[in-house]
Amino acid sequence: MPLFVIGLKLTMTVRTRIAPSPTGDPHLGTAYIALFNLAFARQHGGEFILRIEDTDQQRSTPESEQAILDSLRWLGIEWAEGPDIGGPYGPYRQSERGSIYQDYAQQLVRDGHAFYCFATSEELDELRRYQTENKLPIGYDGRGLDLSTEEVQARLEAGDPYVIRMKIPSQGSCKFNDMLRGEIEIEWSQVDMQVLLKNDGLPTYHLANVVDDHLMGITHVLRGEEWINSAPKHILLYQYFGWDMPELCHLPLLRNPDKSKLSKRKNPTSILYYQRMGYLPEAMLNYLGRMGWSMPDEREKFTRQEMFEHFDIQRVSLGGPIFDQEKLSWLNGMWLREDISDAEFMQRMQSWAVNSDYLAPVVPLIKPRVEKFSDVIPLAGFFLSGMPDISSDDLVNSKVDNDLLRKTLQFTLWHLEALRSWDKDDIFAICKSMAQSMEVKPKDLFALLFVAITGNANSVSVFDAMVILGPDLSRARLRHALQLMGTPSKKEAKRWDKEYRTL
Repeated sequence: MPLFVIGLKLTMTVRTRIAPSPTGDPHLGTAYIALFNLAFARQHGGEFILRIEDTDQQRSTPESEQAILDSLRWLGIEWAEGPDIGGPYGPYRQSERGSIYQDYAQQLVRDGHAFYCFATSEELDELRRYQTENKLPIGYDGRGLDLSTEEVQARLEAGDPYVIRMKIPSQGSCKFNDMLRGEIEIEWSQVDMQVLLKNDGLPTYHLANVVDDHLMGITHVLRGEEWINSAPKHILLYQYFGWDMPELCHLPLLRNPDKSKLSKRKNPTSILYYQRMGYLPEAMLNYLGRMGWSMPDEREKFTRQEMFEHFDIQRVSLGGPIFDQEKLSWLNGMWLREDISDAEFMQRMQSWAVNSDYLAPVVPLIKPRVEKFSDVIPLAGFFLSGMPDISSDDLVNSKVDNDLLRKTLQFTLWHLEALRSWDKDDIFAICKSMAQSMEVKPKDLFALLFVAITGNANSVSVFDAMVILGPDLSRARLRHALQLMGTPSKKEAKRWDKEYRTL
């Protein structure tokens, strides 16, 4: 393998990775981190791989994994190894590597670096209550370390459920170097005794991440800054195993225009939403490339290849990059006008939504309602548009208190956000049951949905429309309607969340 120097460190071929969890819609943040990992690898003639971290078996789905792969490929992000194409270090799904993690967890126990913990969830809840009431630091108290070898063996033989936790130094601090931030120091007192192996035999992110990065030869870990506080655990695990530590680089998080962390409450975060809205993948990738980084000549519009040729990780700014839809739309417009011929414009528009595959299910919905072709666009135009042109007045129902309707819409949206099988029967069942739970007549909630989704109180079946529009655009339109009605404040949202969990 070719050798090269980064800073003062001699290393093998650069290998970077992205390791998303298939537990929801493919996130902009995933694409942003993936792009910078790919660019860094290309800059150094290295390799970029994709790994699926699906140890959360309750929330992980094959549909979500496929959506991640499809959306990244749509953007032009490619990987040399991954679950769909294989490679020399597979398998590339953590759920298929269970025995590997168990072996390494047991090794840590044998070497005295980890221990069995038999504390139940009820005991840990009581510990947190005690710590909260007495204004003590919240965290595991190390009770598993007090068990003798005989006690541990007896409980294991009795079949008592357990987790394996890592040992953490009681004093001192962890110092490490970040490629962008220089030396970082974190007191060990701020680091908890992390669970490494859960009671279902599956690893937590922290063990699986370290083991996989080592076994897959990852040389540089470029990830979001939210992982800075986890770095001491990972560094300690590398030391426990006697492995070389990859270089760490913590990239700044994407932000909303108000500087808050990017969230779907204020900005659509699903890549599929932007694809469905008709953005060009070239423009989307271009905009993500501008998130905290810039070309040497500061130009705003550049291709993927131009980014790879000029990429320098040291040009990344630590200020939180702002993801602004208006700026994205402006950049997308430049790509449409300057780089797309009229012929390609027509072809791209057709492949986007004006095609038989997309329009075929629309025809049976509108055909019974039309008398001439000129009726089609007024009736079905919302299938080819972004947010409906509606106001708060359009969403008022004189028969239902507005706050109750707002809450019902929010609860319905939360339920729909967790729905992975996006079909008509499931959507209808959720909306109907939510209306009944909130003591709102289903027809009143459905009327609100009609306007929010189609922009019109009298239109085709709203549930058929939601299926055709897809989950990302449907949810975005419901969030838009809720924003017009009055998005809940943080205090109100917290209260609503508690109430929602009791339903």
